[in-house]
Amino acid sequence: MNASKPEFRPSGVITLTTDLGPRGPFVATMKGVILSRFASAKIIDLTHEIPVQWPAEAAFWLSHAYRYFPRGTVHVAVVDPGVGTSRDIIAGVRDGHAFIAPDNGQLGSILGELTGTPAVHRVDLSRLQHFRISRPSVTFHGRDIIAPLAADLASGALDLDDLGPPTPEIVPSWVEEPTVSRARVSGVVITVDSFGNLYTNIDAPHIRPLRNPVVNVAGHDIKVRRTYADVKPGEYVALINSFGVLEIARAEQRAADGLGVGRGAPVTVRELG
Repeated sequence: MNASKPEFRPSGVITLTTDLGPRGPFVATMKGVILSRFASAKIIDLTHEIPVQWPAEAAFWLSHAYRYFPRGTVHVAVVDPGVGTSRDIIAGVRDGHAFIAPDNGQLGSILGELTGTPAVHRVDLSRLQHFRISRPSVTFHGRDIIAPLAADLASGALDLDDLGPPTPEIVPSWVEEPTVSRARVSGVVITVDSFGNLYTNIDAPHIRPLRNPVVNVAGHDIKVRRTYADVKPGEYVALINSFGVLEIARAEQRAADGLGVGRGAPVTVRELG
């Protein structure tokens, strides 16, 4: 691993991923803090519908979505069940993008292999006054600490190494990588979208070696097809979706309801016949 300082040239774009939902002023006040520091920031809501206190889904969406933004984007993730405790805040750079979040697994899959290099730093919370942050609440570090630091990274007022020392390790992702063998891949459902489709942690390369793959979930064998329209209404279909992950759907209906499964359900893919 090249331990040289990672390249990050801020573009002024900031994305927000949280479990705060649409109710109340929580997301708006985060944006207000960012704009107070960096008035020309371009703030994009990635999602605020992460299940409450479930960092694994934030990690999933960040790792699959960040590439669709310009290099130089700062990605903020605030799913923070440990807010107010001794848990740390980390920041890092990968592929020209910066990430900042509580150290609870949200950045494990993105930054884990880079720990111990100048690419990943632990925020020195003893120096908040130096960052012009005073009296943060104990219940909303997303607004009071992470948002202002993200604004300063996005504007260029702070560099990554200004935040604190490089860290030798961070909390890994809550969800393990799929188990892959010659003729079988085992993973889990990570999330369910608004259509009732099941998104898994199995990526396209995991099943590419299988010539005729079939997916098993909740006792159902489902063949992998190319599109939703390759089956009749009401039938189940498995496919590689627009984010490059294995998805299980039901034509014109909700797969999650029909199969009776959701987040964490085991999924296997094997060679048919």
